[in-house]
Amino acid sequence: MALDTSADSPVPVRTVLQLVGGWIGRLGRVWVEGQIAECAVRGGAVFLTLRDPVAAVSVRVICTRQVFEAAQPPPAEGARVVIFARPDFNANRGSFALTALEIRAVGVGELLARLERLRRQLGSEGLFSAERKRALPFLPRVIGLICGRDSAAERDVLQNAARRWPAVRFRVEETAVQGPYAAEEVIDALRRLDEDAEVDVIVIARGGGSLEDLLPFSDETLIRAVAACRTPVVSAIGHEQDTPLLDYVADLRASTPTDAAKRVVPDVSEQLALVAQLRDRARRHVAGWLDRETAWLQAIRSRPALADPVREVERQAERVDALRQRARMSLSGSLARGGDDLGHTRARLLALSPASTLRRGYAIVQHVGDGVVRGAAEVDPGETLTVRFAADQLTVRADG
Repeated sequence: MALDTSADSPVPVRTVLQLVGGWIGRLGRVWVEGQIAECAVRGGAVFLTLRDPVAAVSVRVICTRQVFEAAQPPPAEGARVVIFARPDFNANRGSFALTALEIRAVGVGELLARLERLRRQLGSEGLFSAERKRALPFLPRVIGLICGRDSAAERDVLQNAARRWPAVRFRVEETAVQGPYAAEEVIDALRRLDEDAEVDVIVIARGGGSLEDLLPFSDETLIRAVAACRTPVVSAIGHEQDTPLLDYVADLRASTPTDAAKRVVPDVSEQLALVAQLRDRARRHVAGWLDRETAWLQAIRSRPALADPVREVERQAERVDALRQRARMSLSGSLARGGDDLGHTRARLLALSPASTLRRGYAIVQHVGDGVVRGAAEVDPGETLTVRFAADQLTVRADG
């Protein structure tokens, strides 16, 4: 129940602390899971700092050496444990602690099962989908490297990258790569490199280790931070057989730190050889094209029309003369045949003309009305007729 207090009627500190201790005591005994951040043995007591593996919170744990050593194997710093504890509040010091009654180390099988559940959960959210993964730049300006302090992974990445491309530049962020603070430090370094506009790719590298050593790289907070990065991220954790959850969310997974250096920067000797090969291909292509065009031009020049243009003109002139002669002969023959036909037609006309008949002594007798008399029965007695000769005509009267 809440205290009835005011500025005029306050309660002493001891009362408040005693009430807080009573409230905490009512919590009862609980099972608590966490990671041991610190471990100190003082006489017959062991003092632990139990850190939450996800949130940046911790609690002090006190136990006897018998309870601590009863856990097989005895837990060390960085180990995941499950503790059966009683919450205690020291009213005299105003401090809170857990009194451990039993400590159990989290087995590898349990860790793997939890990691598998987390992997399925994050995968269902789409954090591991191939569509969201980005391609690495061909030649990054600056490479961000997150690794342990003076670690072999750092030397492998720097030396192999410099051997492949001597002008490569790195921005190294050294952090803890195992233990209770590793995930938090890696997230902070990742955020700093992602905010740097010159960094084109980020490599997170660590050498091999046990499953417990690599647990920070399966931390859910770190996985979500990598998924939210704007800069492509390369995971180079452990060896080929090690697969922390970071490998699934990263834009590229490298089997080792050395492999990461090979995947991030190109080999200058290979690129120079490729440039030389492409140059040779281009030269052969252009030379072949020039050879084909030169052969075509020579073939065109060897044709008679270009080899001796005047001869072609003369040949065409001869052809024109021959055609003109043929046209003249054809026209002359047509005119001759036409003249003959005209003469024959004129002769037939003359032969059939009435004037020719009259010139041979014949005459045409016509009525006055210009009708031709074809028989004597057509003429009336005393009728005036016209007799037409070849040169003139005569008017007569029929006598009977």
